Amino acid sequence: MKKMYFVLSLFTVIVNTNAQTPATPTDASKKEYRNFATQSTDLVHTKLQASFNFDKAYLNGKSWLTLKPHFYATDSVVLDAKGMNINKVNMVKAATSSPLSYRYDSLQLVIKLDKTYKGGEAYTLYIDYTAKPNEYTAQGSAAITDAKGLYFINPKGEDSTKPTQIWTQGETEANSVWVPTIDKPNQKTTQEFYLTVPKQYVTLSNGKLISQTPNANGTRTDYWKMDLPHAPYLMFMGVGNYAVIKDSYKGKEVSYFVEKEYASVARKIFGLTPEMMRFFSEKVTGIDYPWAKYAQIVGRDYVSGAMENTTATLHQESAQQNARELVDANHWESTIAHELFHHWFGDYVTAESWSNLTVNESFANYSETLWNEYKYGADAAADQNLVDMTGYLNSNSGKKDLVRFYYSDKEEMFDAVSYNKGGRILHMLRNYIGNEAFFKSLNVYLSTNKFGTGNAHKLRLAFEAVTGQDLNWFFNQWYFGSGHPNVSITYQYDAATKKVGVIVKQLQAAEKIFRLPITIDVYQGITKKRHLVWASNAADTFFLDAATRPSLVNVDADKILLWEKEDNKSLEEYIHQYNYAKNYVDRREAIDAAAKNKKEPQAFQLLIKALNDPYFKLRNRTLSYLQDTVLSADALATIQKIATSDPNRYCRSYAINALNKTGNKSYLPLYIAAVTDSSYTVAGAALSAIGAIDEQKAIELLPQLKKDAKGALKTAIETIELLTKGDADFDNMHKKFVTSAGLQEKFNALPNYISFLGRVNNTVNFKTGIDAVVAFRKQIEPYGAQLKPMVNGLITALIAKKTAAKAKNTQLTTDLDEQIAYIQKVTKD
Repeated sequence: MKKMYFVLSLFTVIVNTNAQTPATPTDASKKEYRNFATQSTDLVHTKLQASFNFDKAYLNGKSWLTLKPHFYATDSVVLDAKGMNINKVNMVKAATSSPLSYRYDSLQLVIKLDKTYKGGEAYTLYIDYTAKPNEYTAQGSAAITDAKGLYFINPKGEDSTKPTQIWTQGETEANSVWVPTIDKPNQKTTQEFYLTVPKQYVTLSNGKLISQTPNANGTRTDYWKMDLPHAPYLMFMGVGNYAVIKDSYKGKEVSYFVEKEYASVARKIFGLTPEMMRFFSEKVTGIDYPWAKYAQIVGRDYVSGAMENTTATLHQESAQQNARELVDANHWESTIAHELFHHWFGDYVTAESWSNLTVNESFANYSETLWNEYKYGADAAADQNLVDMTGYLNSNSGKKDLVRFYYSDKEEMFDAVSYNKGGRILHMLRNYIGNEAFFKSLNVYLSTNKFGTGNAHKLRLAFEAVTGQDLNWFFNQWYFGSGHPNVSITYQYDAATKKVGVIVKQLQAAEKIFRLPITIDVYQGITKKRHLVWASNAADTFFLDAATRPSLVNVDADKILLWEKEDNKSLEEYIHQYNYAKNYVDRREAIDAAAKNKKEPQAFQLLIKALNDPYFKLRNRTLSYLQDTVLSADALATIQKIATSDPNRYCRSYAINALNKTGNKSYLPLYIAAVTDSSYTVAGAALSAIGAIDEQKAIELLPQLKKDAKGALKTAIETIELLTKGDADFDNMHKKFVTSAGLQEKFNALPNYISFLGRVNNTVNFKTGIDAVVAFRKQIEPYGAQLKPMVNGLITALIAKKTAAKAKNTQLTTDLDEQIAYIQKVTKD
């Protein structure tokens, strides 16, 4: 499962939304041990015949379940079957079928078998039922916003803007809303699905498509067969009017199911999949992609980011990007890697319980770093690693163990600890034991537990078997413990002893001291010497040889450790770090330090140098720091060159923003040329810049630009349009905001809507608008600690606008004072 990200284009940062809604401590979360599900009965095979009632959003199902007692003899079985009508339950033997007695409480089906079956003795049940997902109520989570399992999208075709689709979402335990099963992650089943649908639709399910049979009533039955066992939550059905673009990997079908308007760009979106399959097979796991095929499908109104259904990954509609969006970048590429890697970690070997979810999700999370490293280099990998680390550190999740046997609800496990923190722990472990041992250990873990279950202990045993080391200290600290180090690093040089002292103080709670292997590079000019030390106390001092005062002491030289730090370096040391340490994080830290001291000539020169940094995100970061700075002609010439010819379109947009901040009208021709760029991001930055210089010109450009506008260009258009709007437009603007489809779309619309409220003088309407913003603020709060203050900052910025409006029109003073007071009221915390 890959969860959503909010892209804060206003601040040009990404906030990772892996953070789950913080659980309110309950007796259950403190006292109830969450063991893996007891396996009284094993699910062996699932055969399903399904047809769909689109008018009622029902599934009419006939299922045959082959089961066997796990070890102990039993005369009954309990199945998960949520919110169904159960029409018939029979025992099937050869050609005979006899009814069985059962109890059903709308959640579980308890069946009395025809005899006592011994451990390992198989039997087959037949169940005739109707699934009614829209009549079943279940609570989702911040990761998966609903849990009714089966979703009919626009089933009657009443919405002309939306296709008719059916898709399923099983994780965590929701597939039992549409097929009776034992809905636990430590079960494994093979399957056969016969899906009957109107003939104009295509279907997708797990395994291979064996046959398609036309029916006399205008429907068609597709037969999908899955020969290899997988967990019930990974079972999948998809139905819709899709274009199917076919690719291949070593003779296996690889396919992309997209809405037909995206058929021409499907390969640009998903086309790296075969290369990813080869990379993960050959370079990472040493196990060739184990499944019969790999398909990816896009679902409208999907309740999460993406889901690794075995051989049939489901993506939210944001995966679909047109050609102009792809000019900037394929923002879905890391998600594609994430879900594919689950086909080893999650599908091939599945977490035995939700307590051990991290052995699925940490690997999928870390696969994004691995893929970036392989495909785009060390800087891209380090950036991905830092983004995920920051997502964890910002999530306020420091008190949660990585492996958690106590929680209120299993949905709580889908958080920044299971994902981001787990991925960073793998990164540290890889660095500690070395690449060869790390990847060999992954192979041993997967090979030992294939088509079975995994947990953190099994993972440790695999690493210990390969390395020959006792790694209990590492797993106890990071997997079965909580938190992370928060350190202060200071330096002192003793000329008499020719030693540099490095003092590392751990500032987190005293009872939680981490054992940390730390690499330290000591630079004497361009000469570097590396030292390995171990921190294991609240304060450690390491004395390292240095003939003269070092030019730089670089602690955690490869920037591997998961920690928060205060690194007490001078500006000169940071400048040396940028010039000689070279790691992405080293350079980024130096740029940040220079930005804080940019009035100093040395710092300013570093920023100018960083405009030519080899990694585009650091060029972007530098450009953002220079936006409020008086620049020399040479610096402006460099920025102008970036704006017109940088190979990265995001860099061009940042450069246009920097030029825009100068207020220099001589750049207008550059902006007018850029506003028709094939990149929405560049065009959007250019339109905003034109609006800052010549509002009327910007307004005149709107009719043509609105014909094809998404992303940054759409936002810029909406911003310029605000110049023409006021009280008379409130109803339409308010409706557009509150009815925005999905959190991301509403989030994107938020800055412009708040800006519009700055032009609303009617106090009743203003308060209604602010109330809608506050409601949305509450809705997105769980996705990141910084989101609430960010929204509050946008709201409080209206005070200046209202104050300025009072100065222009004193007749509005009473209304505007009331509005200012309301702003202060809703942001006072």
